[in-house]
Amino acid sequence: MKQRPTAARLVRAALTFVLLTASAAASAFTVSDIRVEGLQRVSAGTVFGAIPINIGSDVSELDLRNVVRELFKTGSFDDVQVGRDGNVLVIILKERPAIDKIDIDGNKAIKTDALLDGLSKSGLSEGEIFKKVTLEHIRADLERQYVAQGRYGAQIKTEVEQLPRNRVKIKIDVKEGKVSSIQHINIVGNTLYDNETLRDLFELKLPSLFSFYTKDDKYSREKLTGDLEKLESWYLDRGYLNFAIDSTEVSISPNKEDVYITVNIIEGQRYEVSDVDVAGELHDVPESSIRQLILVRPGQVFSRKLMTTSEEFIEKALGNAGYTFASATGQPVPDEDGNKVKVKFFVDAGKRAYVRRINFHGNTVTKDEVLRREMRQMEGGWASTAFIDRSKVRLERLGFFKEVSVETPEVPGTDDQIDVDYTVEEAPSGSVSATIGYAQGTGLILGANYQQNNVFGTGNSTNVGISHSSFQTAYNFSFFDPYFTVDGVSRGYSVFYRSSNYDARNIARFSTDAYGGSVNFGYPISEISRVGLSVGYEHTKIKEGVYPAQEISQFLAREGNVFDLVSLTATYSMSALNRGLLPTGGKSQNVSFEATVPGSGLEFFRLQYSGQIFFPLTRALVLRLRTDLGYGQAYGKTDVYPFYKHFFSGGFGSVRGYESNSLGPRATPSPNSPYFELDPIGGNVLVEGSAEVIFPLPFVEDQRQVKSAFFVDAGNVFNTDCPRISIVCHNISDGELRYSAGFSVTWITGIAPISFALSYPLNNKPGDKSQTFQFELGGVF
Repeated sequence: MKQRPTAARLVRAALTFVLLTASAAASAFTVSDIRVEGLQRVSAGTVFGAIPINIGSDVSELDLRNVVRELFKTGSFDDVQVGRDGNVLVIILKERPAIDKIDIDGNKAIKTDALLDGLSKSGLSEGEIFKKVTLEHIRADLERQYVAQGRYGAQIKTEVEQLPRNRVKIKIDVKEGKVSSIQHINIVGNTLYDNETLRDLFELKLPSLFSFYTKDDKYSREKLTGDLEKLESWYLDRGYLNFAIDSTEVSISPNKEDVYITVNIIEGQRYEVSDVDVAGELHDVPESSIRQLILVRPGQVFSRKLMTTSEEFIEKALGNAGYTFASATGQPVPDEDGNKVKVKFFVDAGKRAYVRRINFHGNTVTKDEVLRREMRQMEGGWASTAFIDRSKVRLERLGFFKEVSVETPEVPGTDDQIDVDYTVEEAPSGSVSATIGYAQGTGLILGANYQQNNVFGTGNSTNVGISHSSFQTAYNFSFFDPYFTVDGVSRGYSVFYRSSNYDARNIARFSTDAYGGSVNFGYPISEISRVGLSVGYEHTKIKEGVYPAQEISQFLAREGNVFDLVSLTATYSMSALNRGLLPTGGKSQNVSFEATVPGSGLEFFRLQYSGQIFFPLTRALVLRLRTDLGYGQAYGKTDVYPFYKHFFSGGFGSVRGYESNSLGPRATPSPNSPYFELDPIGGNVLVEGSAEVIFPLPFVEDQRQVKSAFFVDAGNVFNTDCPRISIVCHNISDGELRYSAGFSVTWITGIAPISFALSYPLNNKPGDKSQTFQFELGGVF
C-alpha cells in the first residue's frame, strides 16, 4: 500500500539511510510498499508516476539507479536518495524551491510584461520550480535581445533570494546602456553604383541633423538584415542575376557606442530575357489569359520584381477562378553562353476549391446577418480570392470595426473545400452627449444628443437630439436602414422641430420657427457607388429681432415671412476608402442637387460636392486632400437666394483657426441699432479645401482609433448677388480665401469622437475671428 510520509518517518529515515543503502546493494528484494519522504509541494502521485517500480516488483541495484535517474528527469528535485527498510522501498527527496516573485528593474526599451512573457515561455515564472541553469540561459538570452537592438553595453545581473518555506525571489537588474550609433557604412565591390546611391536604400543611416528624432542612425541587427535584402533586390531588379553579398562585418568601438559596418558584394553581369515560357496544369484556364498577366517580356533586362509580381498576378487570377491553392513559380535559367536568361513559369492550379462555410468571429454586438449581407463570396460556390477580399473591404467600410482579418483554412479530410473565417474587432459606433449650463440672458441651458450608427447591432443608424433654453427649443430624429430591401435599396427618414426666440436676448437679428421632415431612398449602382432620391417638406416662419439686419428686413419685405417648401434632392455617392472609420487610403466623393418644386413658398436650388483622396508618401505618412464646394441660386418667382439657406465657413470640418461659421459676408446692422456688430450672414457660394499629412502619433499603441495630422486649410463663402446695402460682401472673383495651418488629433472614444486642433491663420484680416485652440466632441475630421 502506497502512503505519504509523516514528519516522524522523515527523521527516522534520515538516521537509518546509510544502513538502508547498504542493504539495498547487498541483495535484490520484492517491494512490499513504497515510502516517500521529503515532499512539500510535489504530490506523491507525481513521484509514483515517474518511477518504473510498483508494489510487488522484484528490484535490483540497477532498478534503484533507474529510480534515481527518472526522478531527476522530472526537474523537481535537487537531491534524490533511494534505500530499503526491509522490503519497503524508501525514497528521500529534496525539492527544488518554487519561484515566489520575479522583480525586474532598469528596463525601458523592452517592457516588463514582454520580458516576463519571454521568461515564462522559457520556463521561468512565478509559481514554477526554480532551475538555476534556466536562469543562466535566460540571462544570456536577454543580453542577446539587447544586442540585437544595438545595445552592446547592456548588462543583465541576476540575484536569487532565499525565502521561507522553500521559496525564492528572483531579482533581475537590467542596465540597458545606449544604442550604438552608426559612424560608417562602407560597401566594397561595387563598380556600377556609388556608395551614396546604395546607402540611400538602407533604413540605417549615418548621423544627421534629425537623427535625434528619427533615430535612423541607431544600429539594429534586424534593420541591417532588411537593408541587405533591399540591396540584393536592387541588383536583381536590374538584371544582375548572379549578385551576391560575400560578407558583412560589424565592428564595435571599445566603448561599445560606435558601430562600423562593411558590406562586401559581388555584382556579377547583367542579364537580358531571351524567352518566356509557361508550363504546368492550368485546367480550364486558357494559357493565353495567363500569358497576358506575365510582365516579363523577351528583350527586357531581367527583373526579379517583375517576375514575382507576375507570379502574384497568376495566382490571383487562378484564385479568382476557384483554384485557391494554385501556385506559380518563376525560374530564371541563364544561357550557357552570353548574358541571356530564359524565364520559365511553372504553374500548378491544383483542384478547384469550394467554400463549405463562412464564419464570423469577434462580433459581440453586430449581428451575423449584418456581416453576411456584405459577403460577395457565397457558401457552396467555388472560392474566389477577389470575392473574399472584396467582402473583407466591405466589412471594413461599414465603420463598425477597428480591424477585419480573413483566413481560409482547409476543411479537414478534404482536398477541395475551405472555410472562410472573418475575425472582426468592434469599435465604438455611437456617441452620447449631454449639455447643462447657464448664461446671462438665456438662463438654464439643457441639451442631450444620442447618435448610433449600429443600433442594437442591426447596422441601422439613428440620431436623437433635444435641446432647451429660454431662447430655443429644438427636437430632431432621424433613422436610416441601409438594407431596406435585400438587394441593397436603402431608406431613411427624419423629422425636426425648432423654435427660437432671440428677442429675449435683445441682440438678435432674426429668429425662426420651423418644422419638417424628409424621406430618402438609395440604390446601389456598383460595389462602391450609389444614387439616391429624397423628398422633403419644411415649414418656416421667420421673425425679425429687435434690431434686424438690413439684408434680412429687405428679404422679408419682398418675400414674406412664412414659407412652405417641398424639395427634391438627388444624390450620387462613391466610396473606395480602405475603412469607414478614420480612413488612410482610397477615395470618396458625394454630389447632391436639391431644388424646391415650382409653387413652393421659395424657389431655389443648391448644388454641393465633397471629395477626398489619400496618397501614401511613405510607410508611415499619408497625404489627404479634401475639398467642399457649394452653390445656391434662386429661380422662378424668387429673386434672391434665401439668407437662411446660406453656406457658412470656418471652424472644425471647414477652415480651422477661425471661429465656427465666422467667415464670409457680414450682415449690415439696422440704422436704429445702438450696436455696430457685423455678424456673419453666409453666402450662396462655398469654396473649401485642405491638405493633411497624416502621421502616427508617438507613444500610442493602437493607432486605429487615433488620427494625427499636420494640415493647411483654405476656404471662404461668397455671394454672387451682393445687396447694395451690404458693407462687407465679396464675390468669388475677389480672391478672399482664408488660409490656416496647424496640427490636429481625432480620438475615437467609447463615448464619442474627440477632436482638437492647434492652428494659426495665415492671412487674418480685420474683422476675422480667429481661434487658435479648438475642441470638438462628437465629430470626426
